Amino acid sequence: MAEDSSALHLGDSQLEKLMLFLKDPITEQNHLDYRFENSELRELRPGIWAMPAYLQDDDDFSLFFLFTTIETGDMVVAFAEGTRQEKQLALGTPMTTGAGLNLLNTHKDKRAVRVFKFLTDISRADEGAWRQITD
Repeated sequence: MAEDSSALHLGDSQLEKLMLFLKDPITEQNHLDYRFENSELRELRPGIWAMPAYLQDDDDFSLFFLFTTIETGDMVVAFAEGTRQEKQLALGTPMTTGAGLNLLNTHKDKRAVRVFKFLTDISRADEGAWRQITD
């Protein structure tokens, strides 16, 4: 079921169950089309791309976009929290697009608005569609 992104609002519980599905997978050829501010996607492993959604040196909280292929073969935009381990960052358990947006909204609401706009722009450009995830 596709969702109308104009009906979605940060902080809404219904957003928690929504995932942004991409029409085409991220590749070496198109990954630069998905830049967010000054960040670009980096391939962590085949089919798994990441970039910061929120990362500040003076803040323990960080959140990363995960563009990844799921079991169905679809590429989705998920999120994962980052945790500092010495001089490296490790990514936590992936969460739905909506859950990540709501988490960011509780920490940095103005940043969440910019991230949400970025994802909404992907949907409006017909490069992705919001879908409800069922348990």
